[in-house]
Amino acid sequence: MVAKINRGVSLYGAITYNQQKVNDTTARIIAGNRMITDVAGNPDCVMQQTLWAFDNYLLANKNTEKPILHISLNPSVDDRLSDAQFAELAKEYMQKMGYGDQPYIVYVHEDIDRRHIHIVSTCVNEKGEKIDDAYEWNRSMKACRELEKKFGLMQVEDKRKELLEPYMKKADYQSGDVKRQVSNIVKSVFGTYRFQSFGEYSALLSCFNIEAKQVRGEFDGTPYNGIVYTMTDDMGKPVCTPVKSSLIGKRYGYEGLEKRIVYNAREYRNKKWQPKIRNEVALAMHGCRGDRDEFVRLLAGKGIDAVFRENDEGRIYGATFIDHKNREVYNGSRLGKEFSANAFERLFNSPVNIPDLDAPMPDLDRQGVFSSEMESSIEQAFGIFGIDANGPDPQEEALARRLQRKKKKKRRSRGIS
Repeated sequence: MVAKINRGVSLYGAITYNQQKVNDTTARIIAGNRMITDVAGNPDCVMQQTLWAFDNYLLANKNTEKPILHISLNPSVDDRLSDAQFAELAKEYMQKMGYGDQPYIVYVHEDIDRRHIHIVSTCVNEKGEKIDDAYEWNRSMKACRELEKKFGLMQVEDKRKELLEPYMKKADYQSGDVKRQVSNIVKSVFGTYRFQSFGEYSALLSCFNIEAKQVRGEFDGTPYNGIVYTMTDDMGKPVCTPVKSSLIGKRYGYEGLEKRIVYNAREYRNKKWQPKIRNEVALAMHGCRGDRDEFVRLLAGKGIDAVFRENDEGRIYGATFIDHKNREVYNGSRLGKEFSANAFERLFNSPVNIPDLDAPMPDLDRQGVFSSEMESSIEQAFGIFGIDANGPDPQEEALARRLQRKKKKKRRSRGIS
């Protein structure tokens, strides 16, 4: 089980977030402590009752800047707990963390395949004093391990993988709830993958059957830019009406995406992350015999997706590689000119440039550095640096060497005299 503890200023925001999911029938209130939790009433009454329960605590708050706790407890996707078990799990976790006597409300969320719970509470006691949160992360980890054993839950070693696994799969129109699927995928890839252009971002989303498009227009004389997301089938054909980025969150709109790209580009320039897939792509180019499907298959076996963009005539004008292992996206030219769109156009659509597979490949530097030997091998195998296929005639070269030797001999004799 994974626990996430967030602190905030707005109680209303935390309650509204969960209540909206209740209204959408993707969440339910299953328990509460020191508050009225009558879920049969009007949603507005539920909101009001919940806010009242916290009044005395927040009014007594002395100097805690972020007094609101918003905690999520996330068992494995394979764990199955009843509402009663979830309620008991929340109660014991809050007790272990020192919040057992605080007012809190528990929601079970069912908007993804992995059912999980959200707990809204406060870290300020009735006297207005902040409850000690020293070593909170360590205490939370310990509590999770203890509760996993007690409730028979799977132990989660990779936190990020476990949290993202339900989202990191292709969108499926037949599964319904298009907006939720699109929203979950966009949020997951946006926060976990690194990309440096809209083209790279768009190529990444296409791997999950999502199309991202920029929209531009003018309203009351003021120009605007926006992003819309559309679910597609496996062939990239849209299957639903576009979803505005504003319905997913401001962070995933034009300005938020622009900030993300600027940040990623700065980190890249500072060498905080660098390509690690050059060798894998080069080997696939060498081994595919000019067959595009085989090239894609070879890379997929290494956890790499290849996305090509073509014009109406079928000419490749863009190549992007998604490294799912390291969560990084690169246009081919960013890996090097030998991986540009033109290189793949020649490889796949020009039979004369299919490499000789009998030519030995050099040993690869496993640190991901593209060695000069590899570069030379790629040059020879693919002819992608404009090497002349009809080179000089060997007999002409031999004649030129003999003439050169004769000239040198004549110059030496004149010098001696």
